[in-house]
Amino acid sequence: MKPLVIANPLSRRGRTGARWPEIEARLRNSLDTFDLAFTREAGHAIALAREAVRGGCRHLIAVGGDGTMNEVANGMAQGGGGLPPADAVLSPIPSGTGSDTARMLGLLEDPVRPYTALVAGASRRIDLIRVRCAGLDGKPVERLALVCASFGAAAEISHRTSASPMLKALGGRFSYYAHTLAVTLTYGRHPVAMAHDAEPAERCDVYTGLICNQERAGGGMRLAPGADPRDGELDLVLFGGIRRRDILLRGPRWLYEGRHVEHPQVSLRRIRRLAVDGPAEMLVDLDGETVGRLPLEAEALPAALTLRA
Repeated sequence: MKPLVIANPLSRRGRTGARWPEIEARLRNSLDTFDLAFTREAGHAIALAREAVRGGCRHLIAVGGDGTMNEVANGMAQGGGGLPPADAVLSPIPSGTGSDTARMLGLLEDPVRPYTALVAGASRRIDLIRVRCAGLDGKPVERLALVCASFGAAAEISHRTSASPMLKALGGRFSYYAHTLAVTLTYGRHPVAMAHDAEPAERCDVYTGLICNQERAGGGMRLAPGADPRDGELDLVLFGGIRRRDILLRGPRWLYEGRHVEHPQVSLRRIRRLAVDGPAEMLVDLDGETVGRLPLEAEALPAALTLRA
């Protein structure tokens, strides 16, 4: 079957739609033929990818950012009975505010490279994160993540950023910084019960937790130094009893450089499974999208998705 291109015209604050003639020309220069579908709303890419996989399509191309990649991967899994089919391939065409999977694959260094990789690129299998949590409506939610799952302050920042179209119009990074400042000044630590792998449950106060599949997330921040999406493990970064002034005085630079893990109140450990129970006001975010609240369960799915890049 022909490849299916799923494009989010609103990604990168609408620039994908504005640049579509250029993007389409590059796609047609690389591919003899393809089907095309534009997303209309949140969750639409999931439905498009699900139906495509059920119909036999085995090469899906996501034009957008990490959110678009996330939805297409989840749709592939739903169409494949819980995991993307082993013979299905996902290709990213980065055109989003955050494109960390494309960055991990080296696709941001040359604007032409993502298009040539559609036919000449090597295929590689990466791990996924499976998360189960309480949905915003209270119903159970099960979703996959490619980059990172977060709970607590990081998820709150992402939620507020997405819900502020006026600030987002000024720039994705500006909006993120503004909400980081607001959350840092007001968001406190929360008591949680947490258990990973075969270890006994522990109770602790947590400001935020990040369950990372890749080293960089949130638009290039080096949140989990050394994380490898092909090692079958997840990297858990916990901000515990960290003081607000420690976050504010250091600014965002220490996150982009990965130096936050040197702080005594920040821990980094490698895990395969995690269960977290805590107050329902602690939101859960996957690849930049708010999907629910605590409690959550997360597990690594080794070599679950094939990327071509």
